[in-house]
Amino acid sequence: MRSAARSSSRVGPAPSSGRVAAPEVLSGPVAVCVDRPILSLDRPFTYDLPLEMGAGVGSLVQAPFHGKLVRGWVLGSTDDVPARVLRVKKLVSQERFFDPPMLELLRWVSDRYVAPLAAVIARSHPPRVASEEAVDAAGGVVDPAATGYLGPLGESVLAGYRNGSRLLDALRSGGGSFVLRPAPEDEAAVAAECVASAVRAGRTAIVLVPEVDPLPATARAVLDAVADRGVLFAGGDRRERYRSWRRIAAGGYQVVVGTRPAVFAPIPQLGLVVVSREAHALHREERAPYYHVRDVALERMRLAEGVCVMSALFPSLEAAVGEHVEVEPARRRWPPVEVVRPGPEGRAPRLVAALRQARRAFLYSPLPGYGVARVCRSCGEPAACRACGGTLRMQEGDVRCAVCGTLGRCASCGGEDFGIARGGAERVEEWARGVASVPVSRIEPGGFPRAPGEAEVLVGGVEAVKEFGPQGLDLVGILDADLAARRPGLSARERALATWFEAAGWADPDGRVVVQTEHPNDPAVQALVSGRPDRFARAELPRRAEAGFPVGSLVLRIVGAPELASELAALRHGPLLSSSVGDQTICLVALGRGEITAFGRAVRGLAEQGVVTRVEAEPHL
Repeated sequence: MRSAARSSSRVGPAPSSGRVAAPEVLSGPVAVCVDRPILSLDRPFTYDLPLEMGAGVGSLVQAPFHGKLVRGWVLGSTDDVPARVLRVKKLVSQERFFDPPMLELLRWVSDRYVAPLAAVIARSHPPRVASEEAVDAAGGVVDPAATGYLGPLGESVLAGYRNGSRLLDALRSGGGSFVLRPAPEDEAAVAAECVASAVRAGRTAIVLVPEVDPLPATARAVLDAVADRGVLFAGGDRRERYRSWRRIAAGGYQVVVGTRPAVFAPIPQLGLVVVSREAHALHREERAPYYHVRDVALERMRLAEGVCVMSALFPSLEAAVGEHVEVEPARRRWPPVEVVRPGPEGRAPRLVAALRQARRAFLYSPLPGYGVARVCRSCGEPAACRACGGTLRMQEGDVRCAVCGTLGRCASCGGEDFGIARGGAERVEEWARGVASVPVSRIEPGGFPRAPGEAEVLVGGVEAVKEFGPQGLDLVGILDADLAARRPGLSARERALATWFEAAGWADPDGRVVVQTEHPNDPAVQALVSGRPDRFARAELPRRAEAGFPVGSLVLRIVGAPELASELAALRHGPLLSSSVGDQTICLVALGRGEITAFGRAVRGLAEQGVVTRVEAEPHL
């Protein structure tokens, strides 16, 4: 048993990333990816595959590995045959978990994020439920030509957009990547129109949303448009997920709507992937292989020669720097945005006056709680947590540490009485009740988000800003906008601005958006005022480049032995930052797209030598 060359069964781009109707049966020497997601073992191994097993590319098999029987996936035939080759012992499942085009994508993800191929394959499908495989998943296969259920064609929204006709033409018979900036009231409708256009042309579609609880308006609009020909591939137990996955692979649906894992859905004849709310943080996988849905969707559609649509009121900077076609309304449809200086406790007179008149409103307050403890009343020292030295915040009547969560006690004297600087969502709710002419409510952290009622002012933070569709609010207030510039993190301002755009999109086009800031000329504030994300990008792109993390580069956090920094420096991709924690060294490296493959190959070599122990792609900085 030894490392094998890349499988000779690899194929080029194909129109489908689903399984073929009659998958090829292989025999003889094959490359197998063993189910050991360790970077030092990230290479295929050669085994002899008996013909009678009926296995092929994507089959899950059992084979000996270092004296034990382990599972692995067949990658294809290989010409790299060592002197001694062990035999595959068992075909574990009749399912094919990927086909050659999908394997091409999985290998790209492994290379792009310097992740073990075994980890990528395991994340590309739900956990196997053996008892489900006794059920025929092929019943009711959809005929791509049967599109009458979509109903008659209505008036096109995209036809009135700049480059909208170009997108519609690509959806019918072409390919390419598009950045779609819909008007807030069109967000769900344009996604549904994209999907319907692709389906009418005999293609299938995947719509990716960052979350499904509550179900976003875009997901609901798409599922309503395609009726029983679409499936929500998210949530449910293991059995339900595996059952849906098998039916998708069998051609039982033309449209798949889901969260991150749905980007790998094995749907045949795939011609469209829509990434909804593309800038949302939840589109990044938090576990290995740490992929981002946007990049995987773009690559999958490049391989399949299909269309990738990245839709967002505020597209990410990564989407902005790519070579994509921009699609947006032909005329401005953005609610008026007023910029005011904060008054006492963030109560600017113009905001208070607007709140008195509003029947439906949302106040975005990013700070939780009632206020922050500033001083200990017992000893007069600055307030700090006795356990960890963190900030103390009053929330729901208690003073607790914002870092470790323990009850607040003074670090100097152990006292529990503090002077509180009022400010936060609880305090906003309190003073808003004394101003508004309608009831005032608050979405608590961890509470179920909802849109404001018919006669209600709603207060909430980032957890309350969801895609509920157009709300037609009289007023949206953005409080504490200056916090975005002070928060840690390279992309903190970008994430904050994306949330502002989504919250502002709830306002009626004739309503009001009031932003409270001491810096009215800040590029982020001016981007919101104009409804033009490019105003922020022009200022932020040079700032990221100067910091050493140019937008579009791949950032890796690499953990390893003390000699890690010198080994990486020898690769001429010297570590951007390096630090030591105990006997471990942590390095941050930023790579251009052309450097990733060679660097990843070298890092895998260092992992085999024990120098590298962990690689995390796109860490939160």
